Amino acid sequence: MTDSSKRPLAVFDLDNTLADTAHRQRFLERRPRDWDAFFAAAPADPPIEQGVELLRKSAVECEIVYLTGRPERCRRDTVDWLAAHRLPEGRVYMRRDADRRPARRTKLEVLRRLARHREVRVLVDDDELVCEDAERAGFQVLRARWAAPSAELRAAQEREGRT
Repeated sequence: MTDSSKRPLAVFDLDNTLADTAHRQRFLERRPRDWDAFFAAAPADPPIEQGVELLRKSAVECEIVYLTGRPERCRRDTVDWLAAHRLPEGRVYMRRDADRRPARRTKLEVLRRLARHREVRVLVDDDELVCEDAERAGFQVLRARWAAPSAELRAAQEREGRT
């Protein structure tokens, strides 16, 4: 049962939806991948204007929720990044540090939990598998195709459950 008295939710991914990760992809191209360096570099991510513009427009009618595959240990950097770029306030849902399930599973779990109490108007995400699973579950999805795709990041999201 959803609470129709509250504004609907617009759910936004971070990496390659709002934050450009291109400068830190090099840490995923190494073997072994350097996850600590990859996440440590996140505060330097430039914002992606197309995503930010859509986020700001969505905030007019919707409450914003940030749903990321980043691990919980990155919360402080993530919240600081959102504030530094003056993005709308919103709850931030992150992956538990030891959770290695694919992003499409962890994100769908959160979306279903949110939808039990509120209307989820849209999910905006760059991960095709996340988008496909969310659509199959009945969610409205907008694919963030404004950042250059990264095969390394895609593998990390699906097979390694890292972001």
